[in-house]
Amino acid sequence: MAPALEDTADTASAGTEPSHSPERSVTPVPVPPTGTLAEAGELLRALAAPVRIAIVLQLRSGERCVHELVDGLGVAQPLISQHLRVLKAARVVRGQRRGREVVYRLADDHLAHIVADAVAHVAEMEEDQRP
Repeated sequence: MAPALEDTADTASAGTEPSHSPERSVTPVPVPPTGTLAEAGELLRALAAPVRIAIVLQLRSGERCVHELVDGLGVAQPLISQHLRVLKAARVVRGQRRGREVVYRLADDHLAHIVADAVAHVAEMEEDQRP
């Protein structure tokens, strides 16, 4: 039996038993440990801001220093730095000092794929809704 997961979302069917079709046979999918799921949620929360998504997309094509992100995104330097701190704390980006500048890069390519896929998904949904 799979361990119970805490869900903070409200559900309309709380307290009711789901109806199952007896002719359906579904193989349970293994669920990662609760701690792993919690950390994945924190990671997604760190990515859940438009500026941070844009930073990840910029870094997807290569490392950048703060002023290059400011120029590329048209966002003020203090705001870029604040978002980079959040991404760094979540281990999404890494910074390396080079002289007087810090150059940022993605910690790994998995994150770029997650963000790019999310953006592509939304673009497809918007396209499907056009008349």
